[in-house]
This record gives sequence, structure tokens and C-alpha cells, in this order.
Amino acid sequence: MARLPRRLTHEESVTLVEHLDELRSRLIVSGVCLVATFTVTYIFRKTLIGWLNAPLPANQKGHVLTFDPLEAFTTSFMVALYAAIALSLPVLLWQLWSFLAPAFEETSQKVVVRLVGAATALFAGGMAFAYWVVLPAAIPFLLNFDSDVYQNEIRARPYYSFAATTIFALGLLFELPIVILALVRLGILSSQTLRNNRRIGMGLCVIAAVLLPGVDLVTTLFQAIPILVLFELSIWVSVYFEKRWAAQIASRREAFATSDQS
Repeated sequence: MARLPRRLTHEESVTLVEHLDELRSRLIVSGVCLVATFTVTYIFRKTLIGWLNAPLPANQKGHVLTFDPLEAFTTSFMVALYAAIALSLPVLLWQLWSFLAPAFEETSQKVVVRLVGAATALFAGGMAFAYWVVLPAAIPFLLNFDSDVYQNEIRARPYYSFAATTIFALGLLFELPIVILALVRLGILSSQTLRNNRRIGMGLCVIAAVLLPGVDLVTTLFQAIPILVLFELSIWVSVYFEKRWAAQIASRREAFATSDQS
């Protein structure tokens, strides 16, 4: 019976075999979590599909079409898998962090633990925003576009793929403040660099919104606005934490200097 992985302490000396054994254990834990979560989401796949049907017009919610024998199965499998990955993400991130944690000092480990918690909350917030704001605005616009020319029949695979990837991708993009704050903490970026290159950053945010599944103006606009707001918020959050971290470093140096004098 495989034992649960133990997190190594900072600067603890272990062999390569022990590192590989820990990696194997953490991969097993992640895989078991994903399989267990997928089992639950697959059992409740009809509920999940019903939630994804919510943005559709009332007369089309029960008339999503499939065109080949495998499409119903593969579409339901895809929806359940996306949901399983989303639900398992906190555990997957924690296993990844626990494996990498020994490379960081104890004080840095506490910071990263808070970042993982904040990343989970932001991911959930991004998915909620996509489900309750983006899709209800985008779907009616897309279905009614040139409705006097086209008769829109909704096919299962493209629609659920669009809805699921939009929710999942926007959840990932809501992680932007965490990514930026982590880069600032590691010294790769600074708040001054971010402010000096604000236009470039905003341009990259718009490009990211354009690359999301929605190609129409309404969907792109609803996706771009929160990303731009989060980017601007990230700059000011990094300013605050940069000052705080600098004050902590100065305080430690002062404490070391005092102890050396004594």
C-alpha cells in the first residue's frame, strides 16, 4: 500500500531516488483525486449539462443536436472532464506546491501558501463570472445574429465545448494577479516596470481575451474588461506588497545588525 507523500523541509538532503519516489506518490495522489472527482462529475453529467443549457433560449434547451453515434458520449465525457479538472485544481496545485516547497525558505513558503489559496478563489471567481455574466450575454447575441438569414440549430459538441472552455479559460485568466505578484516577489518584475509598460500589458490582456473561445465582439468585450481591471489591480497590489516586503527586509537587517553589535 503506497504511503502518502511527506513534504521535505528546506535544505533537507535526500537522494534522487527519494525525490522520484515523492514525485511518484504525489502523481498518484493527484491521479486518484482526478479519477474520484471525474467519477462524481460523470455521474452528475446531466446536471452539469443542464447548467450549461441555462444561457440557451427556452425553446432550445431540450433540442441540442448530435450528428453521429459517438457525439453524445464524447460530449458528456468532455463536460465531466472539464468539471473534474476544475474541482480537482486546488488539490493538484497543492501537490505541485508541496513538491516544490523545499526549494524555498520557510518565510517564502508561507507566502506561496497564501498565493495558492488566493489563486483558488480567483479561479472560482473567474468561472462564476464566465457562467453568470459572459455566457448569458454572448449566447443570445450569437444565436440572434442575422437570425433573418440563418436558422440556428445548436449542435452539442461545439456548444458545450464553447461553454466549458470559456468558463475554464476565464477562470485561468483570473489568475493574472497571482502570476504578476509571484513574478514581483521573485524579482523577475517590479511594480515600476509594470507601470512603465502599462500599455504593453493592457495590449497583451486584450490579445488574451481575443484568443479565448468567443470570437464575437460582445463575448470578447465581456472577457477583456475584467482582465484589464485585474491587470490594473495587479499593478497596485504589487506596489503595496513591494513596499511591505522591502520594509520586512529592512527590519530583518536592522535586527541582525543589532544582534551583531550586542
